[in-house]
Amino acid sequence: MNKRPKAKLTALIMAASLLALTNAARAELSVTQGSAYAATDARSAAVPEWIYTLRPGDTFPAVARELLASGYSATRLLQYNGLQNGNMVQEGDSIRLPLNWLKRQPEPARTVSVSGSVQLISGIDGRKQPLREDSLVRVGDEILSGSGSATVELADGSEIRISPNSRLIFNRLTQYGKSGMVDTRLRLDQGEVHTRVKPVIEGGARFEIETPSAVAAVRGTAFALQTSGRGTNLQVTKGVVDFGAPGKTRRIPAGYSASVSTSSGAGLAIHRLPPAPAIEPITTPITRFPAELRWKQSPSPEYRLDIFETESGRWVESRKLRGNTFDISLLDNGDYELQLAGLDSRGIAGMPAVMPLEVALQARAATLVLPEDGATANDDMPEFRWSMNGSNEVARVEIAEDMDFRSPITTSEWAPENSALPAKPLGPGQYYWRVVTEAGGNSVASTAPRKLVVNGSLPPVRIISVNYVDSQVRVFWSKVDTASEYRLQLSEEPSFQSIIKEATLPDTTAALRLIPGRRYFVRLKALSEGPLTSRWGPGRELYLE
Repeated sequence: MNKRPKAKLTALIMAASLLALTNAARAELSVTQGSAYAATDARSAAVPEWIYTLRPGDTFPAVARELLASGYSATRLLQYNGLQNGNMVQEGDSIRLPLNWLKRQPEPARTVSVSGSVQLISGIDGRKQPLREDSLVRVGDEILSGSGSATVELADGSEIRISPNSRLIFNRLTQYGKSGMVDTRLRLDQGEVHTRVKPVIEGGARFEIETPSAVAAVRGTAFALQTSGRGTNLQVTKGVVDFGAPGKTRRIPAGYSASVSTSSGAGLAIHRLPPAPAIEPITTPITRFPAELRWKQSPSPEYRLDIFETESGRWVESRKLRGNTFDISLLDNGDYELQLAGLDSRGIAGMPAVMPLEVALQARAATLVLPEDGATANDDMPEFRWSMNGSNEVARVEIAEDMDFRSPITTSEWAPENSALPAKPLGPGQYYWRVVTEAGGNSVASTAPRKLVVNGSLPPVRIISVNYVDSQVRVFWSKVDTASEYRLQLSEEPSFQSIIKEATLPDTTAALRLIPGRRYFVRLKALSEGPLTSRWGPGRELYLE
C-alpha cells in the first residue's frame, strides 16, 4: 500500500518529477530462466539487445534455430558475439541477440473468464458470436462486453480485464519467437479496461492501448483506462505509463491519474490519486456468515469495490459504495481478491487497497421436524418441515421411492426457508424423504431419510386380454405403478359371493386351470406395502369349451 507523501507537492515540483521520470533506467525483464535484458556497451546502446543464458540441454545451434528470424544464421550470431564456434558456449553462458533479429509471429490471446453477455467479433468476416471461456482472440478481433465482463490473457501472461459496456479491438498480437516477449497494440473505442502488464524491454517488447483521444504506452505496470466521447482517463497503480494525445505523451508514475479531454485546446491534466483506504483485517478463511468488510473513513465521498476470483480473474462484483462497510455474506466458497479504492470529486478511482479473501463455508445437516418417521398423510401435497443448523444456507426436500434415493420422485426449490411442499402431487404409496442443505455454493449435507406413507385409493386393475390354450386359461392385466403385488379372485357367479380360488401374485399375468363347459368369473385389485385402500377391478367372464 502506497503511503501519502509527508508534504503536498506543488504543481511545479510535480511537473519536474514527472519530467525526471522520462530519463529513468530501462525496465528489467526476466524472459526465461536465467535470461534478462542488458545494454552494457556502445553497440547495445545503439541496437537494443536481449541476453539469453543457456539452460540445461541447450546448444548454440538449437538456440539460434529457435530464436532467430530467417536471414539471420547461427554463424552471424557467433560473429556478433565475437565467438569462434558454438562449442565455446555451454550451460550458464550468456549470448547477446539483437531484438530485430528475433522471430516474430502472431500469437492469439486467450479468454480466461467471462461473466454475463459478451460478444466476440471476428476480424476476418465480422461475424458475432458469444465469447466463451478459453476462446482464442486473434489479430483484428473485437470484444464487445455489453452487460458482461471478461478477462483476457496475452501470450506473455499479461492480463486485461474488460468492464461492461466496453469495446476493445486487438490490432496487433505479436510474439518474438520463444523469447516470451510480445508486441501488443490495442484500441479501446469505448468503456474501461484494467490491465496488469508484464515488464517490457525498451525498443523491443511493447504494450500500447490507443483510444479516440489518447494513447497509453506501457513499460510494465498495472493501470486502468476509461474512454468516452468526452475524453480518456488513466489511473496508474504500479509502474509507469507514457500517456497523452498522440505525439504529446508524458510519463505518468504510479499514484497519479491523467486525463485528455476532447475539448478544443485542453491539455493533459495530471492529478495525484486518492490514497488507498485502510481496510480492517479479516480472519480468513471465513467459515461462517454474516461477515463485513470494514475500512477507516477517509475524505473520499465514495468508494469503488471490485471483487475478482483469484484463479480465473473473473469479475465477481463491481460497485460504488458510501460509508465504510460492505456485506460480503453473498460470496460463494472460493479464493478472491478484493480491491477497494476511494473516488475523488471527479469520480476517478484512487490507489486500491488489495486484500486476499478465502470463503470456506461448511454445510451442516438440518434437523427434520415433520412428518415423523413412518407417518401417514391423507394429503397428496404434504408439508415437510425442518430446522437449519448452519449459517447462510439454502435447503430443499428430496422425495424418492427408495432409501438410497437412486430414483428421486420430486424435489422442492432451493430456498433459505425451513419448510416446503413437493413440486408435484404424490400418488398413494410409500416414500422416503430427506433434506439437503447447501452452503457456499459447493458444500452440501444431507439428513438421514424418513419414511412416509401417502394414503389414497389405488386405481382399479383392468384385465387386458384372456388366452385359451387346451384346458388352461392365461389372464393378462394392466400394471399399477404404485402397486407391489396383486390379489386375484375366481368365482362361479358374477357377484363373487362364493370364491373358489384366491391368490396373491407379483406379476401382471396368471395361468388358471378350468373345467371345460363351466362358466367362471375373475377379478383383480392392486396391493401396496402401505395401508392404502384399494378397489376391485371389473370382473371378466371365462368359459372353456
